[in-house]
Amino acid sequence: MTTTDPALVSDHPAYVHGYSDTEAQRLGDQADTLAELLHAGTAYPPGSRVLEAGCGVGAQTVHLLATSPGMLLTSADISAESLAQAQARVAAQAPGAEVAWHHGDLHELPFPDDAFDHVFLCFVLEHLADPAAGLAALRRVLRPGGTITVIEGDHGSAFFHPETPAARATVDHLVRLQADAGGDALLGRRLHPLLTDAGFTDVTVRPRTVYADAARPALVEGFTRRTFVAMVEAVRADALTAGLTTPAAFDRGIGDLRRTAEPGGTFHYTFFKAVAVNH
Repeated sequence: MTTTDPALVSDHPAYVHGYSDTEAQRLGDQADTLAELLHAGTAYPPGSRVLEAGCGVGAQTVHLLATSPGMLLTSADISAESLAQAQARVAAQAPGAEVAWHHGDLHELPFPDDAFDHVFLCFVLEHLADPAAGLAALRRVLRPGGTITVIEGDHGSAFFHPETPAARATVDHLVRLQADAGGDALLGRRLHPLLTDAGFTDVTVRPRTVYADAARPALVEGFTRRTFVAMVEAVRADALTAGLTTPAAFDRGIGDLRRTAEPGGTFHYTFFKAVAVNH
């Protein structure tokens, strides 16, 4: 079932990664590669009312369904295209799963106060111009004593070998573009104060670190190549349009980043997972 309130559906926020099929594939690769790392410890009891805010193409939805059979899941997103892809992904990977789909803006959810027992959002706050306002909107629909789980990355945590100025510059271009679009690619380090300031209590933040080298070929392929390097490479046109770099300089940086996924290369990145209670 999909619900849509046209009054709540605004223009898409400035999503720096875009809505292409390539991006949808990247999100799927990322979610599948990191499922154990990111979803460990997250399981909701049968009958729990769970809101997945900003479900995107459903890359995380299928993993939520796998770890919490029997929960009552509502997945919401502002993009109708992404929501359709999420429905198709769930139908293909979790046939028979029941999800209530909502097309609308998470800042103006049409649900009553205290409608959910738990809220889950992954890689969402980093794209909001005002993450505090987003958290306030989600807190309204979360019952007292309910939990919120937030997962975010932080591009400042990326370090790699071999590292070159050109490779580092391409990552910095992505950070700059996301900031210019109203987001924050470094938001992971801010999760504790954001949740505390929003009125949540018992805030616990734990780092979830990815480290890939030749001894971990699945992570080299799934994360270094197909997630991180692909994500940076995808903003080439935007970086050039913004005047941040030249074609030759950007391509040199991407070439150097790719070397981190070759023999002798290493790559490190930290995600941050927070769990807090609506007091």
